Amino acid sequence: MKARIIALAIAIVASLSISVSAKDNDKHQVTFVVSMSCENCKKRIENTLSYEKGVKNLEVNLSRKTVTVEYDPQKTSPDKLKATIQNLGYTAVVKSKAKSEE
Repeated sequence: MKARIIALAIAIVASLSISVSAKDNDKHQVTFVVSMSCENCKKRIENTLSYEKGVKNLEVNLSRKTVTVEYDPQKTSPDKLKATIQNLGYTAVVKSKAKSEE
């Protein structure tokens, strides 16, 4: 009886750790081409997007004029992120979306 309980407990713990790992590997990311032209534009976009709910990671590249955002889809979306950039006065066009990256 003890052996069955221990085996069941191990199976439950193993299944929980597998499901948590799968969620951690699921990254939602979007890259925008943005009409920024100077270092102040870059900082303004970085500061604003860093406070948006659901933004996990952010990279703003001035020379490429791109903004790449890793986000939580439960809290935000590419459309919301795009609207935030546009509300700052910049144009933003989706360059690429990635649902899952390894």
